[in-house]
Amino acid sequence: MEEFYQAIEEAIRNTGYNGPANGQEIYDEICDEIEDREPGAYVFMSKKTEEIFFEYKIQIFEDQFNLSAIDIHSPDKVYHADLD
Repeated sequence: MEEFYQAIEEAIRNTGYNGPANGQEIYDEICDEIEDREPGAYVFMSKKTEEIFFEYKIQIFEDQFNLSAIDIHSPDKVYHADLD
């Protein structure tokens, strides 16, 4: 799992976003959100500060999920991390 967490963090860093991003926290947050959800495509948003929120694009399957992208919305820019 550590490799997956690091891949999330690296993808976010590669966007140029300088703020904090913890792969394990993101993964855990997504797992909490998708619990008991039907399979399908979802967009989840997570407010990190008054000015910053993360938008997760997720495909949920019967026994797993695919995090395809993260958009980080800041007051002056949207940072896009493609994870597919």
